Amino acid sequence: MAVTTFAVPQSDRYFEDYPEGAVYEFGPIEVEEEEVLSFARRFDPQAMHIDPEAAAAGPFGGLIASGWHTLSLMMRLMVDHYVAKGAGLASPGVDEVRWLRPVRPGDRLTLRATVLEARPSRSKADRGVIFALMESVNQNGEVVASFKGMNLILKRPV
Repeated sequence: MAVTTFAVPQSDRYFEDYPEGAVYEFGPIEVEEEEVLSFARRFDPQAMHIDPEAAAAGPFGGLIASGWHTLSLMMRLMVDHYVAKGAGLASPGVDEVRWLRPVRPGDRLTLRATVLEARPSRSKADRGVIFALMESVNQNGEVVASFKGMNLILKRPV
């Protein structure tokens, strides 16, 4: 799969700039131990995420990031690089969230976005919906998390 580059900057992107089949990659973003601990203490306080000693004796053999933290890192890369800045309207949701491999402090994650479908809106002529597979890939080329997302994006003004 060949990686595509956007032809226009994020501030000038519209629905037409997300062709079906395009694959984009952004990152990396580093997983920092203090962020793993801080996020998990606040939002997902399970031993495998907040207690390095207990995590070392657990099924993953060490501290791992909460899956929700991993998705948050993916979202950061999406907002910084993928989502249309002016024409992006919202996301009606995501489907098929998967956590495929543990994410550990020190991992470097890249976001791979594959446009699966770009469909004009049936009810509003000024916009379309982009369906994309979002994958977080670690430094070893392994997909660690994925989901299918939808984005409502304005069409380019005529």
